[in-house]
Parts: sequence; structure tokens; C-alpha cells
Amino acid sequence: MARLLLSSLKEAAVVTAAVAAAAVGHQSLLGSIKIAVVPVAKVFTLCFLGFLMASKYVNIFPENGRKLLNGLVFSLLLPCLIFSQLGQAITLQKMLQWWFIPVNVILGAISGSIIGYVVVFLVKPPYPYFKFSVIQIAIGNIGNVPLVLIAALCRDTSNPFGDAETCSTQGTAYISFGQWVGAIILYTYVFHMLSPPPDLEDGNLPLKIHQKDASPENVPLLEQEDSQTDSDNSRKGKIKSFLVFVYDKLKLKQILQPPIVASILAMVIGTVPVLKKLIFTRDAPLYFFTDSCIILGKAMIPCILLALGGNLVDGPGPGSSRIGVRTLVAIIIGRLILVPPAGLGIVMLADKLGFLPDDDKMFRFVLLLQHSMPTSILSGAVANLRGYGKEAAAALFWVHIFAVFTMAGWIILYLNILF
Repeated sequence: MARLLLSSLKEAAVVTAAVAAAAVGHQSLLGSIKIAVVPVAKVFTLCFLGFLMASKYVNIFPENGRKLLNGLVFSLLLPCLIFSQLGQAITLQKMLQWWFIPVNVILGAISGSIIGYVVVFLVKPPYPYFKFSVIQIAIGNIGNVPLVLIAALCRDTSNPFGDAETCSTQGTAYISFGQWVGAIILYTYVFHMLSPPPDLEDGNLPLKIHQKDASPENVPLLEQEDSQTDSDNSRKGKIKSFLVFVYDKLKLKQILQPPIVASILAMVIGTVPVLKKLIFTRDAPLYFFTDSCIILGKAMIPCILLALGGNLVDGPGPGSSRIGVRTLVAIIIGRLILVPPAGLGIVMLADKLGFLPDDDKMFRFVLLLQHSMPTSILSGAVANLRGYGKEAAAALFWVHIFAVFTMAGWIILYLNILF
């Protein structure tokens, strides 16, 4: 009888433990869904408000106003956010620990390009849009949208990454640390890939006529005499022309945009202890400047989402018919469905090889987010420079619409893997 009672008690304990474990797993799943969906819902709400204000029914956010707000965000608010958050968080030791963040951006561009080439090869889009479609799949938004998601996620007290201030500072620092690499990729690889469409009119193309083969009779005699007598000036001229050539080829003017300059300044000042104590510590004599940047940086999130929603008011436009429905569907599936699993494999392999800091969940979460975002808005700007403005607007519109749903799903998966 005692044995039977003991056996029954053991079975009841096992059943109770199983039920409790199932309840905990169910609760954690619901918690993960809430943590993943709420930030995306906040992003969607702010974008919808921008869309509503820019619509013809309200029309208090016209195109000129959106351009001004985009310029304000890009030139002031975003650099202030990056400078204040990255500068406070980074040190020389942390920079050495975070080396995989820019590498992850490069690997993401490579894997996305490979997937893009495979998808586009199978779909066979119209001839002028082959490389364009590859870029729309390959290049994700590693800066603005992740910053917004991290800010919305950390604002929730139930987030699994700790208190709101630490969560936001770390997440922003990690994201900002990879932006400079993304800018280099955009203005070199993407700029080269998006060559102008063949049907552009000659009048729309800025032509630069270089007179390389000037005949000797057209060269003034006085200049020839000066060039022979003044070798120093000639040498300086060659050095200057070489520097101008390097500056033009590397697209440094396009790369050194305000957010990238802010990232470089934050890394330089943050890794020098004397400068960091002078600017970024709360009792520093120049902390008023950092505090001002913090105040301006907090305005970046709502402003950029309002601008993004307003930019979608024109809808897909004529660009959709030019690209074709089949190509648009391929871009959406390639960017939002096929690229993230490849990124998950890259991050998990790096974790197993010991490339990532130990016990830093936010670090891994940011790496995974870099592979799961919609197409980069800045790639749309580059496409506009190269003559694909309407097509890029159509692709960005549809990708961002469907990204509202896919981002929530991928975030749920990542949180269940990390925790």
C-alpha cells in the first residue's frame, strides 16, 4: 500500500512538473509574441500617422515638407543620436570586441547578393532591371529601422534585455557601429551596380567632357615654358590631381555623410579616455554638448517614421508596371523570406566559432536584425541618382508594407532562440 501510494505521488509530481513546464513555455511564447509585435505595431502606427497627414484628405504634410523633414533627420537628428549613444558606450576594448558587427554587414551584403542573383536568374525580370532587382534583395536597412525597433522594444518594461536606458544605449551603439560600413557599400558597390538604364535620354545625363588628348599646337607656349622650369609646381600638381582622382573614385563625398561623420567622431572621441571624460561623462565640462545631442536624438525616431509614412503616400506609382508583378513578388520574397535564414546561419556559425562576446544577447539580436530588415531607404536614394527613382519607390513601398508582418515573425523566432 505504501509503495503504491509512493508510486502515485511520484507520477503526480511528474505530471505536475510537465504541466507547469508547458504552462511556462506557453507563457513565454505569448510573452515573445507581445515583445515582438508591440514594437512593430508602434512603428506601423507612427508610419500610418505620417501617411495620413500626407494624404490628400488631410494634406498638412506636403512633399516639400517631407523633403525638409528628411533633410533635418539625416543631417542633424540622426547624427546627434549616433554621436551621443555610440560615444557614451564605446571604448577601445569594446571596439575590439565588436569587430564582427561590420563584418556581419559585409557578409550580409554578400549573402544577400548571392540570393538576389539566384532569385533574379530564376524570375528573369525585364532587361534593364536585372541588377536593380539584385540590389533590392541584397541591401537591407541596417540603420534607421533597427534603431526605431530597438527604441520601441527597450521602452517596454517587459523587454528581456534589462532596464530601458541600458538596453537603448547598447542597442543604438551596436547599430551605429555598423553604419559606416553600410554607407561604404552603398556608395561603392550599389552605386556601381545601378548603372543608368539604357533608355535614359541624353539630356538627363550629366555629361563631363574631358579633353585628354590635347594637341601640342593648342597648348600655350607660356604654359610649356612654365612646366619645364617649375618642376616643383608640376610635382605638386600631380599629387593634387592624384588625390582628386582617389577622392572621386572612392566616392568620399557621398560616403562622408553626416551620420557617418558622427559615427567616426564618436569612435575617435570614445576610444580616447581623456576626450571621453571631457565630453561624454555627466560631470564633464563639455557634457552640455552631449546632452543637447541626446535631446535632439530623441526626436529622431518619431520624425523619421512620420517621414517614412509620408513618403509612401504616392503608393507604388508607375514604377510597379515597369518592374512587373512577378519581379516585385520575387524582391519581396527574396528580401524578407530568403535572406533572414542565411543571416541566422551566419550569426549562429560565428557564435559557435567564438567570434561573438559571451552572454551578450543584445549583440546577437542586433546582428540578426541586420539580416531581417526591408530594403535600405538609402539604396532608394542611390537608385534615384542613377535613374531608377520610380522603380525604387515602388519596390520600397511594397517591401515595407509586407515587412510589417515578416519583422514580427522573425523577431519572435530570434527571441525564442536567444532566451
